[in-house]
Amino acid sequence: MSVTERIVDGFKATLGARLVTNVANGLLMLLLARTLLTPDEYGLLFFAIAVIGVAGMFTDLGSARSAARYIAEYKETDDGKIPYILRTSFGYRLVLIAVVTGTMVVGHERIAALLNTPEAATPLLVGGVYLVFQSLNSYGQTLFQGFNRVELSAVLSVVANVTRVVLVVALTLLGFGVVGAMLGYLVGATFAALVGLIFLYRRFYATHDDGGGDKSLRNRMFRYSIPLTASTSASVIDNRIDTVLVGFFLDPLAVSYYVLSKQISEFILVPAGSLGFSVSPTYGEQKANDALEEAARIYESTLQYVLMLYIPAAVGLILVADPAVRLVFGEAYAGAAPVLQLMAVYVVFQGVTNVTTNGLDYLGRASDRAVAKGLTSIANAGLNVLLIPRFGVPGAAFATVVTFGIYTAVNVVVMYREVAFDYVRVARSVALVSLVAAGMGAAVLVLVPYVSTIATLAGVIALGVCIWGVMVTVSGLVDPRETLALLT
Repeated sequence: MSVTERIVDGFKATLGARLVTNVANGLLMLLLARTLLTPDEYGLLFFAIAVIGVAGMFTDLGSARSAARYIAEYKETDDGKIPYILRTSFGYRLVLIAVVTGTMVVGHERIAALLNTPEAATPLLVGGVYLVFQSLNSYGQTLFQGFNRVELSAVLSVVANVTRVVLVVALTLLGFGVVGAMLGYLVGATFAALVGLIFLYRRFYATHDDGGGDKSLRNRMFRYSIPLTASTSASVIDNRIDTVLVGFFLDPLAVSYYVLSKQISEFILVPAGSLGFSVSPTYGEQKANDALEEAARIYESTLQYVLMLYIPAAVGLILVADPAVRLVFGEAYAGAAPVLQLMAVYVVFQGVTNVTTNGLDYLGRASDRAVAKGLTSIANAGLNVLLIPRFGVPGAAFATVVTFGIYTAVNVVVMYREVAFDYVRVARSVALVSLVAAGMGAAVLVLVPYVSTIATLAGVIALGVCIWGVMVTVSGLVDPRETLALLT
């Protein structure tokens, strides 16, 4: 099987899984927002999840991604080291989980009080237990990526998310509210973690001859985990601390506006996330085989496809954000519309980052992006503290967009230094895609005032997609026959 075929197969598996899980989570988001929880309860739930997410970064400290990087290397050169890598990283993970979870469970009331949201105490208690299994689930997914078996990561994602949706809906319908929703998250993560650990043991640990390891390999794993800790922690802070600060400075209702906008953005980012997750291990393999020109070609094509999707998507999102939020989630969430318009720009940056950052880890450039991520995360937190009290939720969105844009640019520069892709060709594609987006946006702009129902909203979006499809085909950005041949 060629490199391209393997990437496409992994992409299809990951995309399919993420579509299933995101449709399930989208349905859950809609049910929770419109029916099962009030806007205040919705905000409280995701405030607690954001706090748990920040705590969760201390259960990893770069161990899983470091192990995945060395797995990707040694499975090509000395697979007898695989059992040692698995044992070492798993033991380290368990120690960290015990420390962090114990702190969360014992100190949940104190943590809630310090964050100026005492009503979050009980959800944080349940969340402390959820953290154990979510961390193990994340560990399994990351290591499967290192083995370049992203379809197994996809299986875990489907298991966790579908189970979560069913149980969250059931427990909230039974009247358990926010605590019931957290219990649903806990059971979903537990089931997925168990499935993942069984797969890891049977398919990878038990099937490799144990060639042992030494302190040198262990030390290299720990050293490489240091920049990964910095970049991963900074990513978690970027993704979570803004939500925590919105809850601290404002209230759960404001959190609901902010979280809803970010969740919609994440749904749109499914293709980019799937592609980035699938292609990243290939960069490490190509470097190990001294084939950096091939890596450059892969990255260049990947980047062009992502920009072709997300520049027009951002334009469309800006134009339909207000009627979409009001019609789909209700007038109670109208305050989320201006936030979503700002987050449309973030969608473009995140799409590029999704196909860049993991690749840098596999190319051994984790320390570079760690520095960039650390600095921009500090800047993001500082801007949030300055802007949220004055401008409210849009201030948090603006801070995220500005700092993440800088981080994205740095990542692309570092990738260029590593694989030297053709940036002139990429720039030409961006210019052409921007013209396509402008043409599509002009048509949508004319029709937005006529959007008054879900049906008319869907019709305007569908027309925009059709116009985009025709324009990218006519312009030569996409060859439909080639694309269909790859995906079928």
